[in-house]
This record gives sequence, C-alpha cells and structure tokens, in this order.
Amino acid sequence: MSAWLLAVACLLPTTAAAQRRAKYEFERNLPVYADSLLRDLTYPLAWENSGMTDFDAWRRMARQRVLDCMLTPPPPPADGYDVKVIAEEQRDGYRARKIEVRLSRYYTVPALLLIPDGKGPFPAINALHDHGAHLFIGKEKMIRPLACEDTAVVRDAEEWLALYEGQFVGDYLARNGYVVFSADAPMWGERGQKEGPRRDRYDMIAGNMMMYGVDLSAYMTYDDLSGTEFLASLPEVDASRIGCMGCSMGAYRAWMLSALSDRIKAGAAVCWMVTTDEQMSLKYSRTENGGFANCFPGLRRWMDYPHVASMACPKAMLFINGTQDKLFPVPGVKKAYDIMHRTWESQGAADKIETELWDMPHSCPLRAQERVLQFFKKNL
Repeated sequence: MSAWLLAVACLLPTTAAAQRRAKYEFERNLPVYADSLLRDLTYPLAWENSGMTDFDAWRRMARQRVLDCMLTPPPPPADGYDVKVIAEEQRDGYRARKIEVRLSRYYTVPALLLIPDGKGPFPAINALHDHGAHLFIGKEKMIRPLACEDTAVVRDAEEWLALYEGQFVGDYLARNGYVVFSADAPMWGERGQKEGPRRDRYDMIAGNMMMYGVDLSAYMTYDDLSGTEFLASLPEVDASRIGCMGCSMGAYRAWMLSALSDRIKAGAAVCWMVTTDEQMSLKYSRTENGGFANCFPGLRRWMDYPHVASMACPKAMLFINGTQDKLFPVPGVKKAYDIMHRTWESQGAADKIETELWDMPHSCPLRAQERVLQFFKKNL
C-alpha cells in the first residue's frame, strides 16, 4: 500500500460506533417518533369503532379492507391443484405423504400430508409452521420428515423440536385421528433462496416483491387460504370440520386464516397475539423484528391485530400466550384479549373464545399441544 493510501486508511472509521452521528431519527428498530405514530392509530374499522350494527356486514367490509391491504393475490392455477406425490410411508396409525400441490399459476408448493388409518372422512387441521428466524425448514417443523428426505433436513427438524418440547405436533394430531396438512411458506424450506437461507435476505426480497406490486407476507396468507381449500377438496377430509393451528408466526397465520376463511371452523394460536401500541413501543428493551413477515401495507391505519382476529367471531378460537414470552409484552396481550372478548360477547358467543396466559416462554410445549388437541376435540 502506498504512503498516501495508508494515510487515508488511517483516517477512516474502524468501528460502527465511530460512524454514529450526534443526531439521528431511528433507535433500535423503530423511529424516535414511534409514540406519535401510535397516538395517531385510531382503528376506525374495528368492530367496536365502526358504528355498524350488522356484524356480518362489518365482517364483509373488514375482510375486503384486509384483502385490499394484501395487494395483488397470486393467480389461481389454470387446471386445478395438479397434485404430485413425491413419497409415501406408513407410520403408527396414519400414512405420511410428501406432495407438491399447485396453489398458483406461478408456483407449486411442497407440503406434507398425514392421513389417519381407517375409514374417513376425518376432521382436518392446517398446521402452520413458525418463523424462528430459521428458514432452512418450514413444514418439517410441524411434521416429521419422510425417510426420503436429506439427512441435513431430518437433523435440523429434530433439533428444532426444542420449541415443541420434542414432539412433532402434526404427527401428534394425526395419531389422534386428524388429517394434517403443512406447507412451506414463501422463503422457508423448499421455497427458500437458491443461495441458502439468510434471515437478513427476507426483508430485502420482500421489498423487491413490492416492486412487482405484491406483498410477500400476503402471499403466505393467500397460500394458507388456498391450502385450506385444497385440504377441503380431499376425499379423506370432512370439509365441515377443518381447523388450523400454529405457534409463533404459525399462530399469527392461524388467527389470520381463521378471520379470512369460512372453511375454518376452529383455530388455535400459541404465542402470537398483542396490540400494536405495546409491540411497537420503545418502552421495552426488545422491539419488533418480524418486519415484513407479518406486514400488510397500511392495515394498521384501519385495524389492529385483535380487530382483524375478531373477524373470526363467532367461531371457536383458542389463544395461549406466555408471561415469560419476551416477544409479546403481557400488557399488550391482555389488551388484545379484552378486545376480542368484547367482540365475541357482543355476538352472544362469549363461550366460543378461550384466552389463556401461561407461565412459559415463547414456545409450544407438550401441555400446550394437549390443550390444543382437547380444544379441537370439543369444537371439531
């Protein structure tokens, strides 16, 4: 290096701290004026704020607003689902299939399907996988991979089971008589990036997708809706008894799907419910980092999370959150629960919503899975 270049290099900052400016506008993951933004969120389309008296009419209007914020949907397949069975194996009391199903003209979706032994049709569950900032596997977080799968995938799925206390919840439900479907969400598992899974690439790709006029998070929800319709079409499934469940992002997907799909008769959400004023505040040491994974452009200007979830009323819903969960502040969970209870009570369906706060961290332990199973036995 020349003496001139060496001198310039010595003048350059060597650490991120050295590049901090005295004035700034963002702190951690939020703007410094976050409190002002929160004060301006009035949620005019929430059921209790709308001034409407016909709940069905409100739901139709609210659903359309959500769909508008979800931007352009993926086009449906031209010639049906075009299902391809990749592999199949017999398990203890049920069959497991790895399939590819065409949910859009653009793409096929890898999924796992479990079918109980015996004569159907059976009740069914759409098992929605979590986020976890871990994108290498998706559906395999919910259902044990088939023997045909790469050993790296099998090993990763077994390691990920710590979140579920060592049990594949999808297999647990299948052993108890439910058809179980679980598909990769966009950017997870076999729908990931060619270069390999990187959490920091999710937001960049989501931003690029918006350049096409579409929303990556909404594509996940659109696929959950289409996957549920596919599930209802199966001869082994009783289409009048379909539920959904998930933990973390899977819980978000579960109440969102319950709100938008009339196919879903009961939904269970473990560790994802809160109000925006608590989730997006600087008053907690940890701030939101889900970003584009649960972002529909502009929706917060109309409704908060529990208002959207309330579109599921009067169907049966179970919400479980943890008091030790650092992702969802307890005050926000309690506020959200109160909002939803008021909605169900207003429709004479107070007995259909169950909200629980457990002494647990962000997880879906065996006792939560048992609680979900009992909920489905009661309501499906």
